[in-house]
Amino acid sequence: MKYVVIEAHRSEYPRPIRFAQGEMLDIGPRYAGEQNWQDWYLCSCAGQEPGWVPAQVIERLGVARGRALEQYCAHELDVDPGQRVLGLRPLNGWLWCRREANGELGWLPAEKLRLVD
Repeated sequence: MKYVVIEAHRSEYPRPIRFAQGEMLDIGPRYAGEQNWQDWYLCSCAGQEPGWVPAQVIERLGVARGRALEQYCAHELDVDPGQRVLGLRPLNGWLWCRREANGELGWLPAEKLRLVD
């Protein structure tokens, strides 16, 4: 589906967590902010800074341990109003997108997007 950006977004994470399927994860706290972004967990893995990971890609192996069910990257797109993206996968209040202008992939908060024809 195609979307237009209605509010600017800037990533706060210059080095997003990324991992391969099967990689072991340390699972930290669940996101508990003002936004309605349910089921995101602050995870870490070997050699990387912690990052937010949706529950759907984590196989729980214990209270604070898990395994990646699929390849994942927490990269967020920096966007401005009027830019267009193709929504590829909605998860927990966010949308994995492809920027129309250059094909860059990344996450955007769903509330900053409007569906277009």
